[in-house]
Amino acid sequence: MVEKVRIAGVGMIPFTKPGTGETYPVMAERAARAALDDAGLSYECVQQACAGYVYGDSTAGQAGLYSLGLSGIPVVNVNNNCATGSSALWLARQAVASGAADCVLAVGFEQMRPGALAGVWDDRPDPLRRFLDRMTELQGFDERAPVAAQLFGGAGVAHTAVHGTDPATFAKIAVKARRHAAANPYAVFRTPVTEAEVLASPRVYGPLTRLQCCPPTCGAAAAVLCSDDFARRHAVASPVVIRAQAMTSDSPGTFDSGDMRRVVGYEMTREAAQQVYEASGYGPEDIDVVELHDCFTVNELLSYEALGLTPEGAGEKFVLDGDNTYGGRVVVNPSGGLLSKGHPLGATGLAQCAELVWQLRGQAEARQVEGAKTALQHNIGLGGACVVTLYEKAAER
Repeated sequence: MVEKVRIAGVGMIPFTKPGTGETYPVMAERAARAALDDAGLSYECVQQACAGYVYGDSTAGQAGLYSLGLSGIPVVNVNNNCATGSSALWLARQAVASGAADCVLAVGFEQMRPGALAGVWDDRPDPLRRFLDRMTELQGFDERAPVAAQLFGGAGVAHTAVHGTDPATFAKIAVKARRHAAANPYAVFRTPVTEAEVLASPRVYGPLTRLQCCPPTCGAAAAVLCSDDFARRHAVASPVVIRAQAMTSDSPGTFDSGDMRRVVGYEMTREAAQQVYEASGYGPEDIDVVELHDCFTVNELLSYEALGLTPEGAGEKFVLDGDNTYGGRVVVNPSGGLLSKGHPLGATGLAQCAELVWQLRGQAEARQVEGAKTALQHNIGLGGACVVTLYEKAAER
């Protein structure tokens, strides 16, 4: 395995509300073309492709990529719930790092319907059944509330029970997300909101109100990965490399701990982050900018602690001290995150990648984190999968 894999190019399209954008093959093609153009490469250079989506039929990846060319390359379709985009990125990185390919395209896309997330199949076992059964044992089941909100809202209740977290702290995270998204032309929700507006929006579950829940979104994003040798031969200028990356799934603590925070992936995140820090030689104190999985405000605060950005139980202080934004210790979700940029499930991980690459290149315009040299990405999917990726700005060649 080679030590580093270079991000040759990234691309994404503006995210939209369901029913207002393009079809998934068009979105996928546009994002992939943008990444190739950014890299200065043609599709003929790509030796493998990984396509991520959650709501779609088999071989939807081919449907999105065939407009780029019928090159005969392997196209692998990926579905790992909300971690799908970064799972495609993980597979692409492995292919390059192992020497199986010199240039791989990862693309993620989603054409979603309005409303809360829901399963498609009702004639077979639900892959989340074990999670839902454990949730019901711990806190009951509310027929009126969306399932995802019950899971993550319950985790917020658990955090509050242990650490006394003020519900207003979660609301402050939503305010920050909108403030950051105001500078992002790719984001769906760019209008600022106040803490009072967030708290006054309809209650969903536990501490969560509607403005603390990510919206269903349509969109696509892509990245082209290559080896250093390929970059030299093709004059790829991008200085961003993946220094370390880890993917984890659930451990016994998810179901045995009696803690809703563990049910929604706290252990997966902590383990993946520890693997990345050990492999990279960096620690959380060395990170300049983070894109993490803020599907709900609660999960952003939990992720501060699971990623080691702050000690367990200190997430609230991290928010109150402003250490999660510009002028603080580390800028978290400069894009606006899932809460405000939007969450097209298959595209989210690659949209996070695009944002961090732009940050490390100094191309993030009004949302630029000054002097950013290291970046951390966190993408989680219940069921479960978690991918943590550490990027660094390499020396100019």
